[in-house]
Amino acid sequence: MSILASLVKAYDRLPDAPPFGYSMEKIGFLISLNEDGCVAHVIDLRDGEGKKKQPRMMLVPLPVKRTAGIAPNFLWDKTSYVLGVTAGEGKRTADEHAAFVKRHVEALEGTNDEGLQAFLLFLKNWSPERFSTPTWPEEMKDQNVVFALERERRDRFLHERDAAKTLWERLSAKDDKSSEVCLVTGELGPVARLHPSIKGVWGAQSSGAALVSFNLDAFTSYGHEQGDNAPVSEVAAAKYTTALNRFLDRDSGHRVQIGDTSTVFWADASNEDANALAENYFAAYVDATTDDAAETKKIAVQLERIRNGDALSEVEPKLAEGVDFYVLGLAPNAARLSIRFFFEGNFGTLTERYQCFVKEMRVEPPPRDGYPPLWRYLIELAVLGKRENVPPNLAGDWMRSILSGTNYPLTLLSTTLMRIRADGEVNALRVGILKAVLMRNYKMEVPVALDPEERNKGYLLGRLFAAYEEMQRAALGNNVNATIKDKFYASASATPRKVFSMLDSGSANHLSKIGKQNKGRQVNLVRLQEEIMDLMEPGENPYPSSFSANEQALFGLGYHHQHSEFFKSRKSTDTAESGENA
Repeated sequence: MSILASLVKAYDRLPDAPPFGYSMEKIGFLISLNEDGCVAHVIDLRDGEGKKKQPRMMLVPLPVKRTAGIAPNFLWDKTSYVLGVTAGEGKRTADEHAAFVKRHVEALEGTNDEGLQAFLLFLKNWSPERFSTPTWPEEMKDQNVVFALERERRDRFLHERDAAKTLWERLSAKDDKSSEVCLVTGELGPVARLHPSIKGVWGAQSSGAALVSFNLDAFTSYGHEQGDNAPVSEVAAAKYTTALNRFLDRDSGHRVQIGDTSTVFWADASNEDANALAENYFAAYVDATTDDAAETKKIAVQLERIRNGDALSEVEPKLAEGVDFYVLGLAPNAARLSIRFFFEGNFGTLTERYQCFVKEMRVEPPPRDGYPPLWRYLIELAVLGKRENVPPNLAGDWMRSILSGTNYPLTLLSTTLMRIRADGEVNALRVGILKAVLMRNYKMEVPVALDPEERNKGYLLGRLFAAYEEMQRAALGNNVNATIKDKFYASASATPRKVFSMLDSGSANHLSKIGKQNKGRQVNLVRLQEEIMDLMEPGENPYPSSFSANEQALFGLGYHHQHSEFFKSRKSTDTAESGENA
């Protein structure tokens, strides 16, 4: 099933889907009219306080698709069209207002409905010079506006009147529209020349962007223009855009932000409870911050079992089969949207691939804050730890490989190594990434925790580097301006021969000082150094001139394991001494 077809099917599942020809839009203000067209009240519909006020979502006639031209909506619009006023320079505001008035004068001429007549009188008598405080607040500018008759403003808006609905239905069904077979539904119907805009994609234009569009000659075929190049009926276009816009809402429960990719997901099964449960599980798979949500707390125990490797058929049998699942990743591309990835398959298969990802990322000791969401790993790859600095395309490529079960992008390995060399931070998150790439892409057996028998030279030298760092700490304390890690980690992991001979000689001074303070500690560190060196292949130079990216990754893993072991030993010693002193 295609992306559009699956979204059309999802629309049919929406419990409160807007009817064809209508959409949910952000409305900021209501203008209440008397029967003679005079303004009775101007009412702020926004919720919240001060600058945090948010417009109200309201069902209104479907907005027109605006590109570079001027095109007014029906019975509602922003103030530049409705009133001829805007907070900006407004170089074409007068033309926009004139177009709005012209459209409604032509459409409403001869109407007998008192509400539409009042609206028509308002337009004919209104002039932008009348916009002044306190009746017309400044914050109203550029907000979307609707109308109502004063006596019924608490019951219905102007566009909800029966006469307005009938008129809008007639205006929407123009006779000059060509009918063709829809590529999405297979049914005959009027073709959508321009598809409605998609809103809510992070980084895209706030007015919306196109998922399907043809705006250059290079994209056309056999002389067709715009939507005729790939015929999609108006009904199918309205359905797929409505469903996608609903999923992209901030609080929809169907979206997560992964890097620069806005990711939406939805389930499709005959059982609505199974759909909701599958969607809750996936949200928890990719975004652990949802663990605070009430629904996610209900599945916390089962979620832990899944992360530990238990089969979905044992944890949630009703989700193992018969639940189709879809994941769509969208990123901005000027006035259009790029599809970074699309997953379509059984939820059981998706869970197996998620479990594989969790297994590959697992290291000991684990991250401090519990199981991390994917975005937390991405932060480790961003300069200064800022989300906006996550490398472009990396998030989408990584998510695609997780969903499809294919190799991770190689940029994941190189970017992680680059960040470690840049700031010297070797933590469980970064080491987990290195381990996962080695396991999946290179089919290597990589230890989860410290492995005293591992003979890989990169892993061994990482352990040895951690041992030299511990010698320095034991000899000089924690108040060293720049440790050997700060100075030499990058070069030691890439070109060990240049560094380790120097570290060998430097460690002798540190060991001598340790022996004067704690003889037992000196003996243990020397023994560890000898044990690591004994694992090296005999007859070879223990310090290669350079390391490949894979060996640098194992260097980081060995360093992390050994460094964590030292930390655990110190913590145990401190605890024991505290107990004796008590």
